[in-house]
Amino acid sequence: MPAAPLTLHSFPRAILHIDGDAFFASCEQSRNPALAGKPVITGKERGIAASMSYEAKAKGVTRGMRLSEIKKLCPDAILLPSDYETYSLLSKRFFSIVRRYTPDVEEYGIDECFADITGLRRTYRTSYIHIAEMIKKDLDSELGFTFSVGLGPNKVISKIGSKWKKPSGLTAIPGRSIHLFLEKLPAEKIWGIGPATTAFLAKFRITTAIQFARQKEEWIKAKFSKPFYEIWQELNGRFVIQLETKEKDSYASIQKVKTFTPPSNDREFVFSQLSKNVENACMKARRYNLEAKEIIFFLRTQDFLDSGLRIKFSRPTSFPNEIMAEIDTVLNEIFNPRCSYRATGIWLFNLKNCDNKQLDIFGAHLRIEKMSRLFASMDKVRLKYGKHTLFLGTSFMANKFGQHLGDRGDLPERKTRLLPGETARKRLGIPMFVGEVK
Repeated sequence: MPAAPLTLHSFPRAILHIDGDAFFASCEQSRNPALAGKPVITGKERGIAASMSYEAKAKGVTRGMRLSEIKKLCPDAILLPSDYETYSLLSKRFFSIVRRYTPDVEEYGIDECFADITGLRRTYRTSYIHIAEMIKKDLDSELGFTFSVGLGPNKVISKIGSKWKKPSGLTAIPGRSIHLFLEKLPAEKIWGIGPATTAFLAKFRITTAIQFARQKEEWIKAKFSKPFYEIWQELNGRFVIQLETKEKDSYASIQKVKTFTPPSNDREFVFSQLSKNVENACMKARRYNLEAKEIIFFLRTQDFLDSGLRIKFSRPTSFPNEIMAEIDTVLNEIFNPRCSYRATGIWLFNLKNCDNKQLDIFGAHLRIEKMSRLFASMDKVRLKYGKHTLFLGTSFMANKFGQHLGDRGDLPERKTRLLPGETARKRLGIPMFVGEVK
């Protein structure tokens, strides 16, 4: 697409969106050069594709595709278990490279970030587009795989830019050229516009980004909530969605979902997997001094059908034994012994700060204080000796057996071979390990 020449004043604000191309699979190819140019797929332990290299995508492999389908479609596919330790370390390197250029970085996910480079032209004595090129060059060369970059006057437009020329693209969208990119962009491709909103827009014959952007402001305010109004403003070139550059110190909700294989119709085993998720969620809640007033838990079948229930507590809690006691009383409402389950999940929400507690005349607060001390002690032991050194009896089966058994129980090589000076709990922050292709 031809674009007008960029001047120094093309970007009143200069926001980058940087996205790692096929991040998990690219991490595997980067640390093991023998995998370069081959169809690499991660997610073997889950039985579905979590990430796939562009070579695998070219064969028709898509995210969430089952391994059995992948083997038929792409017989030479290299299936690997996900190595989140390595991905996390490479992600930290990714963000640290971007922070060499600007401290204003929002870590939006493990494989993407926003960066504000406004005002840095004088510092680097060059244009914003050249600064973006320098960041991309450093990322590509130092991490060993490619990144796609979008430069725009705000977050929504920069996100459109990073998706425009994948993989390894760099697309600059100055304010005066936004309409050229929105004309053929489907509404559902706008960042923040989901299926429900897309369907709602379609009722008004709005199917493209430019049609949405050209609606009158009064109409947008009347029909949509604040987040969608902000998206509309940014599609029109305004800068309204701020970067969240501070480290997170609280949460509006906490969610934990785990897949296990092989799938099971054993109530005790499924209940145990759910219990382990609840313990993990509660550990995180206590770390941030939070308690949940409500929860939603769910079970996922082998056919990827979810069923769940919502539970409201009489008082906020972060004690997993209390939550599991409530779940146990209603689990049979959704558990079907004729179904095979592959995953469980828990969502803690309506979170409250646990500093403000009301005392009662029946002495319940004494029991709560004892429980608080007990779990505080357990958290200290876990911090020193391992996350699941101590656990509830209801989590016994989930901790006794591996998360994934059989062929899918393969561990990432980084976990099977310790480097000199490492132990199972004390690991060096070194992600690179060159293995052999099996």
